[in-house]
Amino acid sequence: MTGKKIPMRMCVGCRQMRPKKELLRVVRTPENEIRLDRTGKASGRGAYVCPAVECLEKAQKIRALERALEHKVDPEVFERLKEEITKGE
Repeated sequence: MTGKKIPMRMCVGCRQMRPKKELLRVVRTPENEIRLDRTGKASGRGAYVCPAVECLEKAQKIRALERALEHKVDPEVFERLKEEITKGE
């Protein structure tokens, strides 16, 4: 008997493959708003990041989140995401 397949996603910061449930989804909504999607089901283009501020900072430094979301990410958005990540820990 085989086990259930676990969906894997890559963190845009550290580039490690992890189970989808361990990562946080950052989504660009159809209205071009960038926010954290805790449900993982919000409509829009998504990118995954580890629930660590270090990974988010690395993604900001190498502009990986901007490339993944195909949209410019303002510094205020990164600050809001950092606050939400630290609040969720």
